[in-house]
Amino acid sequence: MRVGAFVLAAQFPGQGQGEALHRAVRTAEVGEESGLDSVWLAEHHFVPYGTCPSAVTLAGLLLGRTRRIRVGTAVSVLPNTHPVTLGEQAALLHLLSGGRFSLGVGRGGPWVDLEVFGSGLQAYERDFPESLDLLLRWLREPRVSADGERYRFREVPVVPRTDELIGGAGGPEVVVACTSAKSVRLAAERGLPMLLGMHCGDEEKAEMVALWRTHATAAGHAPDEVTGAAHVSAGVAQIADGPTEAAEALVKAMPGWLRQGLGAHVTVDGRHRSMRDPVAYTELLCALHPVGSPRLAADRLAATAERTGITRFALLVEGSGDLVATEENVRRMGAEVLPQLR
Repeated sequence: MRVGAFVLAAQFPGQGQGEALHRAVRTAEVGEESGLDSVWLAEHHFVPYGTCPSAVTLAGLLLGRTRRIRVGTAVSVLPNTHPVTLGEQAALLHLLSGGRFSLGVGRGGPWVDLEVFGSGLQAYERDFPESLDLLLRWLREPRVSADGERYRFREVPVVPRTDELIGGAGGPEVVVACTSAKSVRLAAERGLPMLLGMHCGDEEKAEMVALWRTHATAAGHAPDEVTGAAHVSAGVAQIADGPTEAAEALVKAMPGWLRQGLGAHVTVDGRHRSMRDPVAYTELLCALHPVGSPRLAADRLAATAERTGITRFALLVEGSGDLVATEENVRRMGAEVLPQLR
């Protein structure tokens, strides 16, 4: 079982953006010191929900500051960038980190980002499969051209090539954020593992894994590839001496962040959007995920793995909104939870 931190660089009420970003960097550094397997970095634009606008840029910084831990994006929003640009960045991080970089990509939302970056609503609603396929080709082939609806260009050499990794083989891992049956099928047909959101419970995640396996098998992927796909389950982790203390730390801080952060999203076309009740959502997350004593946390992670077949976790550890508490949370994960899972 591989347990990592999920970092949003969340800006809680009363905090500055620099404070949120500093906490994100410290989470990764303490995560490596504490024995976590990975750190996964979110990407958002123009909202305090997350203050990191470029997950690959932050990944580059953290890969340079660490030596062992795997660093991934969760996710790089593909409609906001050119697939070749993201492919070049991913190849660079893959090669220079010795293969410690994972590229998580997603479709994002119908946000004003699409207007600001000039990609348009079609990049979100129609063009994600084309963009994903172009990205995969860039990471796997020596020369690439494009003749699609969105991207058209003459053949050019791929520089740097991901297969140039010294002492290794293959390109960076690519993971796809999946929130619907359509995205599950897209990932499965390409044989790519899924990143499943923290709002989902074990039953829903198990159903998505089963659907992925069905589509992957139908697409001709080998049985060992289908059963061995390294999906990632996102969640929340807060370790305390008991469940009440852990839940109180999150219920005290997270609703204010959720209300402020999610409420700041603006749709590109003015479509109606609804927001979860922040308190109820926080309480749901506490019930679904490893929030409580080290023993309870280990049991919940083990139960999720047994029910879903997923053995990789990306856990939001900054839910208290406090730097010192976040560092302590990560250290307790490493010292008191991980040994019980191993």
